[in-house]
Amino acid sequence: MSNVSQTGEHPSSRPIFQEITGLFSRLIRCFVDVLTDRKNLQSGRLSRQLKDFVLGGHSLLLTRQGMYFGSGLLAAYYYDAKLAIFTFALCQITEAIENAVSANVIRWNGAGLRRAIRYQNQLLVASILSAISVVIFAIMVAEIEGQSLHFVPLVFLLAAGVFAAMNNHQLPSVLYARLFIYGLAFLYIPLKDIWVVRPPLSSGLWLQFFTALFVLFFITNCSVIFLKLYRTNLDRLDELLIERDKAHAAFELKSQFVSVVSHELRTPLHSIMGSLSLLSTGKLDEHPDRARKMVKIAHSNSQRLSNLIDDLLDLQKLETEKMNYDFAPVELTKVVNETIESIQGVAEKSEIDIRFVNPAVSLVACADYSKIQRVLTNLMSNAIKFSDVGGRIDIRLFANAGRVGVEVRDYGLGIPEGARDVVFGKFQQIDSSDERNYAGSGLGLSIAEQIVVAHNGVIDYVSELGKGTSFMFELPVYEG
Repeated sequence: MSNVSQTGEHPSSRPIFQEITGLFSRLIRCFVDVLTDRKNLQSGRLSRQLKDFVLGGHSLLLTRQGMYFGSGLLAAYYYDAKLAIFTFALCQITEAIENAVSANVIRWNGAGLRRAIRYQNQLLVASILSAISVVIFAIMVAEIEGQSLHFVPLVFLLAAGVFAAMNNHQLPSVLYARLFIYGLAFLYIPLKDIWVVRPPLSSGLWLQFFTALFVLFFITNCSVIFLKLYRTNLDRLDELLIERDKAHAAFELKSQFVSVVSHELRTPLHSIMGSLSLLSTGKLDEHPDRARKMVKIAHSNSQRLSNLIDDLLDLQKLETEKMNYDFAPVELTKVVNETIESIQGVAEKSEIDIRFVNPAVSLVACADYSKIQRVLTNLMSNAIKFSDVGGRIDIRLFANAGRVGVEVRDYGLGIPEGARDVVFGKFQQIDSSDERNYAGSGLGLSIAEQIVVAHNGVIDYVSELGKGTSFMFELPVYEG
């Protein structure tokens, strides 16, 4: 019985060609996925990958030229001099194109996503042309050899594939484009002979084809290994950069802490020491009014130091997440009234009038009473500090989409645009110089923000220079 079907096809070859078709399909899908991948764009790595790719390629320039020259010399001696000259010239043209793009990338400062994508596409096109020139050389050598075992062209393709796997992993699109093109040539050369000769499965031509499949698997596996190693190194580098930024931020925070705290400690301590020193001399024994004034000054500055220490302790608890919260229904009207009463003395010293605009409104939040009172105290103190003498502060309750909140509005200096990070930053003030007119640790609003966030709430402000600022925070409504 004949082992050839009516279509003239070997039955045993059907699964093999199905495997080949599946391999092509997977390679195409992989190639398309790489070209459309945006992971490296989203992570901001593309400029770094481009730099790594071109710098690595530049260092291998002599190696590539040696490979081109050596393969051309062998082809000229053993095959055809015209073929060798043509393919060598073709490789030099594609090399010049790739070098021109690489030179632009080397001079580039790495900024601009659009430019990075353009350089990536240019390198991809240059690499495709380079791979095609190598494939043309291998196929033309195979054509000269005829239907036989193609050791030389397949070894050339193997060298090109391994070289790409080892040195093109920085740009996956370039890597897989080269491997895809080399893979097509790797399969085309033995498959053409099989198609023309139609040898039995025991033939050496089939062995050559299966060997080519094995080599393709080896090259692909090597490329995946190098690609994973490179990405792992990128991840580690990103982690190191993050740690460096954290260390830098910690250093900056420490500098701000030393600057602000030393300023806030020095001024009241000098005042306390001066008052106590004067009292200790006994010179004020016969002047009780002046003595009381000195004691009052010392007490006021002691309170300032106590507030600074409280802020630092609260900040430590918040940073270490050791702040305890007792969530319960909180009547905002009550907490506003009590806060106004507690801070009234400070407001009167600056002749500031605090007005509760809508005290009749009844709003209940799910919150920790003492923590929300602390937030209000910080906001009102801040409003008093930056209000003009004889000014006023308006307190208003409001409800908004399942939340309830408080607005504290002053009519003072206002805050410049783009200063939110400074306003809610730690140890920061709009005016952080030693000559600033407003005392404070720069922690009050940062603590207020962290407390509100811990309540699953939000805090923000709107401001206009010369017309004042409104701070607002919202809390979840109590649903009891």
